[in-house]
Parts: sequence; structure tokens; C-alpha cells
Amino acid sequence: MCGIVGYIGVQQAYPILIKGLHRLEYRGYDSAGVSMINEEGTLSVFKEKGKVAALEASVEGKDISGTIGIAHTRWATHGEPNAKNAHPHYSQSKNLSLVHNGIIENYKTLRTKLEEKGFEFQSDTDTEVLVQLIEYQEEKDNCDLYTAVQRSLKIVEGAYAIAVLDKRNPDVLIAARKSSPLIIGVGQNNHENNGQAEFFLGSDATPIIEYTNQVVYLKDEEIAYMDRDGHLRITNLANVEQTPDMQTLQMNLDELEKGGFPHFMLKEIYEQPNALRNCIRGRLSIEEKDIKLSGIIDYREKFLSARRIIICACGTSWHSALIGKYFIEEAAQIPVEVEYASEFRYRNPVITANDIVIAVSQSGETADTLAAIQLAKEKGAFIYGICNVIGSSIARATDTGTYLHVGPEIGVASTKAFTGQVTALFMLGLAIAKEKRTLSDDMFHMLIDELLMIPDKMQWTLEHNKDVEKFSQIFTYAKNFIYLGRGYNYPVALEGALKLKEISYIHAEGYPAAEMKHGPIALIDEEMPVVVIAPKKGMYDKVVSNIQEIKSRKGKIISVVTEGDTTVRDMSDYCFEIPDTRDCYVPLLAAIPLQLMSYYVAVAKGRNVDQPRNLAKSVTVE
Repeated sequence: MCGIVGYIGVQQAYPILIKGLHRLEYRGYDSAGVSMINEEGTLSVFKEKGKVAALEASVEGKDISGTIGIAHTRWATHGEPNAKNAHPHYSQSKNLSLVHNGIIENYKTLRTKLEEKGFEFQSDTDTEVLVQLIEYQEEKDNCDLYTAVQRSLKIVEGAYAIAVLDKRNPDVLIAARKSSPLIIGVGQNNHENNGQAEFFLGSDATPIIEYTNQVVYLKDEEIAYMDRDGHLRITNLANVEQTPDMQTLQMNLDELEKGGFPHFMLKEIYEQPNALRNCIRGRLSIEEKDIKLSGIIDYREKFLSARRIIICACGTSWHSALIGKYFIEEAAQIPVEVEYASEFRYRNPVITANDIVIAVSQSGETADTLAAIQLAKEKGAFIYGICNVIGSSIARATDTGTYLHVGPEIGVASTKAFTGQVTALFMLGLAIAKEKRTLSDDMFHMLIDELLMIPDKMQWTLEHNKDVEKFSQIFTYAKNFIYLGRGYNYPVALEGALKLKEISYIHAEGYPAAEMKHGPIALIDEEMPVVVIAPKKGMYDKVVSNIQEIKSRKGKIISVVTEGDTTVRDMSDYCFEIPDTRDCYVPLLAAIPLQLMSYYVAVAKGRNVDQPRNLAKSVTVE
């Protein structure tokens, strides 16, 4: 949630900042703003409620010149969404402007103290307290901006990623972070020392990749000083110098464009076959019928001696974790618990050094999951991370892990990251089973062979369900949906319901199919669409019985069936087909038509599919 962009260099800052804000729109926001220092030394702030386009319209005809600036998209926490509360915020003297992601938890106490010292506030935000505090530290201690930021951040409690401008020093940009991501892009010419030095800031890599692939990921409680001469200085809050860890971005600019699709979500649904090939590549061998995960190979004894595995995740990642639980328990014979990270972090869970905690997060920045990791670390557990963003906070906080390699996911509603996470958990289960020898050779080889075929079967699923757009429009009338599945397909029902809720705003619930008669069946009438995942695997006959119960009460059946199945097809009002596969791998195929249906229902209802209301791509605050 929220987004920061910053620039200092020789180019005009405004076009870079605005383009960067557009790249960050997928994160979710309700207002936007920019701040620049022009050649005359004027520090300007422009901000508007609503989309970045509204900000662009508001600055037409105004002086937006300058080669240093910061920008922000805000997702409201303290203070309602309006221009007053939008970022950037001025200090009282208007010498400073600041943008901030995160939450300052002790802002009320600090605001009261600053008001007692004569500071007047123009907004309802916690962020304005921070910029006023920095100015107060400058005046009180007669220190430079860098020192004032450092001293202020020792006082505040909470999470932050910030960027600060000072009109009295237009050649310097200051940034810092704690528990909220911030990346520094180092200009391609900086190393040549030819006067063309420039630096870029971003909440993630998307605003940066167009200009440089050389980045530094700021770590918790680090402060960065950047200037026009190409100096990059990083210290921690104790003023100890840190060596910048330069990394090369593994991202292609084309991945950030829609590529002819009307929305990123639809593009990412159709990217899934190739995304899974990339996830599998180098890990599964068709020739050797083997699997190699360095995180398992390097820490073999940890997994062999593990008493249990705990998977912590939120949202869609929690659904993928539930599928992973079923598979790891079945294949590797290790007890697995799945926890909502947002609940786990506030309990006092019984964790020992013989436990393995797996953290699953697309962004690698989910605040609750990061807090769960810290709690598990303090109790001595071994931590394994599964995330998509290289260099993310979870990747750095864990002992080892697996990257998804499915490419950037821009749509807020997760699609290819979900199937990537499920695939990564399948590979993890296979790798553990290999070390523990809990599967016969025949079964192990068969599972590998079948997993290698899933991308092609995904492609078949996409090509053979093209009528979903037409019949999805029928269900725009619905106020509620029920999704049903059993075994491995119960989490798919949960995920399908979540997708519909997220982007169409239709209430939907997922249930184990057998639970229908324990309450939800009371909701069934001719107005209730019921989505049933009914492959000819697992408890097929029992799912057929569940469908009959619904039909007898005039419910509308939308089914996902194995190719060629006529029994459930004949009972259904609408039907999707998927290729035959192992029971455990059905979720990877069944998810696709449910994603497509959610997408087309939302489009038919005129929803903003890529940026649904009130949602952020990455929840980086509580």
C-alpha cells in the first residue's frame, strides 16, 4: 500500500515522478502528490484526492520544473482521504517536505509536545508530525538535515519509509526505512564521475527499472544520503556507516506493460503457463526425474529433524499455504499447521528449535508475515521464505527459501503468484519427501512428470474455456455466491470466492462441500449461484451428491469438471473443463476458470479490475 518515488539528478524530475506514480498505482491508493525544488530554490507541493490523473490535471499551467523531487500515492490510515491529508507534507516553515509510508504509532504524544512548542498542524495525519519533528530537531540542535532525520527516527515508534527535501539544500535527497520497503536506484552513469550522477527512489522496483537496473535495498533503520555528485552514504540510527549492497534487478520493462490486454489481471491470468515454467525451470529435471531445491539441499538436516512445519501467510497466500499443507503432509509425512500471520503474531505460540516456519508472501513485504517471522526467530525456529520479489524484506529476514520467478504481478487480485506459490510448495514437499524417502520411486517420478506437464495443461484450460466471458455476464445480478470443494479443492473454493469478492464486490464464501448441510444449505434458492469444483478425482461421488442437494433446492450450478465428464456437466447450468491430472495438482488448473469468471463478472459490472476499492497490493502496515 502507498507508494514513494524520488529523484535527484540532471533530468527534469516531474515526468519521472509522475510516471513512477503511475507504475505504483497497482499498490492501491486514494490520493497523490508531488514536491519539487526549482532552479530558483522554491519548494512546491502539489497534491490531490483521487487518481494520479487528477494530480496531473491540477498542475497544468503551474511551475513543475526542477531536477529534484519526491512523490507519493497515499492509502488513508490517519485522516480521511482528501487533499489536506495527502502527501507530501510541508514543515511549518515550508523549508522541508516529506513523504511517508507506514504508521507512526506515538504520533499523538509527539503532536501534543510539538503543539506546546508552537507548531501548528495543517492535516490529521501521523506523517505531518514526523516532518515537524525533523524541523524541530534541526532548530533545537542546530544540526543538518541528515542528523535531524536520524535523531527524529530514534524518537518515533512504528513503521516508515520516508523521503525528505530541504529547499535550503537542493542538491541532497534523504531517505530512510523501517518495516516498509524502499529501494535506491543508482544511475547508470554515476560510476563514471562525469557530472551526470542521479539517484532514484521507489517503494519497489517498478518506477526504477526504466532508468537503471542497479539498486540498493535499504535495510531496517538505515538512512541514506544522496547528492548530485554521486555520493551515496548509508548509516544506521546509531550513525554507524553501512556498506551499500548493490544488486542487479532481474526485471524486464515489458513485464510492467499490459501487452495488448485490457487489464493487467487478464494478462497475468494468461501468463500463468509460462510463469510456472519459469518457476519450475532449473528445479525439476525431466531427464533425471529429480528435484533440486538449494534451500532443502543446504539445510537437509533441519528438514530431516523437523518436528512440524508451520506456514504463515495472509489472504491468497494463506489459501496456497493450505494446499501446501495437504501435499507436504501426504508426501513428506510431516505435520503441517497453517496460520494467519495476522493472528499468529499476537498469540504466544508454542514453537521450538525443531520447528520450521515457512513464510509465504508474493511481495515479501507483508507486515503481519514479517512480524510472524520475527516472533518465530525469537523462539528459535528455522525460517523458510517463499516470495516473488527478489531482495524483499522476507527474503532477507529468512534463513533460506524459494523465489517464485513468475515475474512482476501488477493486478491487485493475485493470480499467477497464487499458482506460483502452490507450485513452489509442491516442489518443497517433493524435495523433503526425497530426503526423507517417504515416497516410492515410482510415485516420486510420477509426481514430477505430472507437475512438469501442468503448464501445458494450463494452456489447454485457457484455450478451452473462452465462453466464460459470455456467460459471466449473466451473473452480474447476483448478490451472493457459494464456492464448494473437497480435499485439495476446498482451498480453491476459498480462493475463487476471494477473487470474486475482491474485484466485483459480490459477497462470496467458500466452504468444504460436505459442510453445506451444516448450515449454508439454508441459503440455497433459485437466486444463488453455487460454484462446485468437481474433478473426477478424490471424493467425486460425494461431490455429486452435494450437487444433487443443491439442484433439488433450485440452486444454479457452475461446475469445474474433468475433460469429458458428462455426469456433473449434465447436472450443471454452466460448466468449465480442465484436463485430467493427479488429485493434488487439480488446484493449479481449477483456479484458472475461476479467475477468468471473477474477471469477466467484474468487467461486466464496470469495476476497476486492477485497482479494486479499498485494497492494496501489498499490505505493509497493520
